Amino acid sequence: MEMSQNHRRTSRTSFLFAFIAAWLFLTISSDEDYYKLLGISKEAGTREIRQAFKKLALTMHPDKNPNDATAHEKFLKINRAYEVLKDEDLRKKYDKYGEKGLQDEQQGGRYESWNYYRYDFGIYDEDAEITTLDRGDFDAAVNSGEVWFVNFYFPRCSHCHDLAPTWREFAKEMDGVIRIGAVNCGDNGMLCRSKGINSYPSLYVFRAGMVRKYYGDRTKSSLTTFAMQFVKSKVTELWQGNVFSEIDRAFAERIGWLINFCTDTGGETSSKDGLVNVGWMDCSKQADLCDSFEITTSTTAVFPPGSSLAQKGSVLFIQSLDTKEIYAQVLQHLPDLEILTKSSFEVRLQINCVYLFAQVGKVDCITDSELCASLYIQKPCVAVFKGVGIHDFEIHHGKDVLYNVAAFAKESVNAHVTTLRPENFPSHEKEPWLVDFFAPWCPPCRALLPELRKASIQLFGQLKFGTLDCTVHETLCNMHNIHAYPTTVIFNKSSIHEYEGHHSADGILEFIEDLVNPVVVTLTPESFQELVKRRKSSETWMVDFYAPWCGPCQALLPEWRRMARMLSGIVNVGTVDCQKHHSFCQGEDVRAYPEIRLFPQNSNRREQYQSYNGWHRDAFSLKAWALSSLPRASVDLSPEDFKRKVLGGKDHWVLDFYAPWCGPCQQFAPEFEVLARMMKGTVRAGKVDCQAHHQTCQSAGIKAYPSVRFYPHLGTTRRDQGGEHINSRDATVIADILRQRLQQLALQGKSSKPKVKHYCETVCNILFS
Repeated sequence: MEMSQNHRRTSRTSFLFAFIAAWLFLTISSDEDYYKLLGISKEAGTREIRQAFKKLALTMHPDKNPNDATAHEKFLKINRAYEVLKDEDLRKKYDKYGEKGLQDEQQGGRYESWNYYRYDFGIYDEDAEITTLDRGDFDAAVNSGEVWFVNFYFPRCSHCHDLAPTWREFAKEMDGVIRIGAVNCGDNGMLCRSKGINSYPSLYVFRAGMVRKYYGDRTKSSLTTFAMQFVKSKVTELWQGNVFSEIDRAFAERIGWLINFCTDTGGETSSKDGLVNVGWMDCSKQADLCDSFEITTSTTAVFPPGSSLAQKGSVLFIQSLDTKEIYAQVLQHLPDLEILTKSSFEVRLQINCVYLFAQVGKVDCITDSELCASLYIQKPCVAVFKGVGIHDFEIHHGKDVLYNVAAFAKESVNAHVTTLRPENFPSHEKEPWLVDFFAPWCPPCRALLPELRKASIQLFGQLKFGTLDCTVHETLCNMHNIHAYPTTVIFNKSSIHEYEGHHSADGILEFIEDLVNPVVVTLTPESFQELVKRRKSSETWMVDFYAPWCGPCQALLPEWRRMARMLSGIVNVGTVDCQKHHSFCQGEDVRAYPEIRLFPQNSNRREQYQSYNGWHRDAFSLKAWALSSLPRASVDLSPEDFKRKVLGGKDHWVLDFYAPWCGPCQQFAPEFEVLARMMKGTVRAGKVDCQAHHQTCQSAGIKAYPSVRFYPHLGTTRRDQGGEHINSRDATVIADILRQRLQQLALQGKSSKPKVKHYCETVCNILFS
């Protein structure tokens, strides 16, 4: 209580200080080139940005420069640059609008001690055996077909740091067997949320669509045992009875053999799927057979398709026992790819539905420059050709590593994304097109490409997808006023819509849905009077007064649409274009853009409104502000209410067990209100304060906050105190789970009735037989 009073006494002073600090910060950071501040190029990925910032932080931190009066201001600048450039959406805003597009974002105003940057920052960035994955290459990695064991961690998590030495040793142990990865959830919050990560460290194994979470001890031996159950390799023992038939069968399929000849008991061979068949031969038991292969000591030999000992040099003998070295030599000794000319290339495309440069064949663009020029290929690349002919293809722009190329090939074959050129650019097409204008050097562009492939599959038949490389087709991009990358535009006959939203397949789908079924009402002066000023007493409206030329307004638009979807059916959402309706906005006393106003329900004065003055203009912050103005749909429950209404009542209940001091609980509170409104009339929603009612929460088995539990009415007089745990903090997801559960209960109720009837009939038959 005393703390609360002190807080009230100092609130005005604190607000003034915060305002001055924020003003100074924005003044300091304006007109700075963030890339130059960190000493990086615009091509830098998240890991490079993090490494560059860490290097500067260790030398420029105020803790290391106590006698420099400007050290704090200097560090704020590089911290701001790092916070913006590491965030994909903020980076795009900055690239497109500069500082003006970030005026409502306050990243970089706080920083940690020097020790944090020295010991806790980017835990695995320097480890060669651990691949640091970001949103741009995560899906390509885990869908490549290889086994990946990934550590999702948070820099400030002590348990994550405790695990780090073991994870490094485990990575060295598994090197060459499976892939070991790490995701920094501090820099990749969207990726971690999309994968359902809500505790750290979280350890998951991925392999071609299969996902398994690790719950065991965090020791190297336990991690190894768990990981090895997912390693599927086949090493065939070869002997006199099968060796020649096995080799002939493989050669017929154009597959070679890697054979380990063991002259003692220490031989060992590992398998790499797909490149060659792997086998071993025990020369202590198959001495005559090994003599026929001219084997005198333990060795490993590579037999390419069609090779034989009679053909000198066709068989490669490897003396090393190191798996990496064996793998590298096998790759070097594989048959070279077929060289294709323009004529043979076109013939192949007439035969094959899918053709890959570098995987099935290759084109020498020096000797066959005409073919490469016709495809606008200016540097070495991998491409997937789809269908018949050379017009429908997609070029790979990801990392030049095997797992990334393999994942691209698999995705591209099934997706419907075309590499565009002036000849096939959709200028006058009747069908709608989504065109992504991008630059290959731009990391957010590369992160968007796999998301486009996912969206193209879901929207096949409704929308065509294409990508245009603006470093190759600069004139065409200039014709469409492209000034930042990626810029995604939907061409629908004469209508052109620029995509503003998150770089994800879901974001694109939401945007398309908004075009078809808009959730935001475009208001004119007349419709504003009719819908907002003369609204029903039960209606609430949120209105964004904006100008199209205003950078922060453009940055707000995707968040505004997302918020509108979240509040659909609860709050009406609209926009007013103040450039088009300038006099009207002046009459409404709109003095700056964007101006966000909420017109509440049950208001005696319909023109009365509340203005939004929050720092953050993201969808979640705006939603929380809007819901705070509405009457609550959930109810607070006392211990007596919990026993009488929930455990002993006849209603279905969903409960939020929370603690007032818990940050995630505060963030979840507006989401729970949305859930309460979505389920109104079907499932009642209640909240239990676990700080005030500790015993009730303890008896319900609550060990973490917030906890969501479902208490269905099962027809009994008393229910289990623990209820049914729901592992989600998303209102839509929870609502879906509740509806599915209610359907199950309804089906169980129906299925139980025939059983009773059948029982009665059986008894009657016995009695009257």
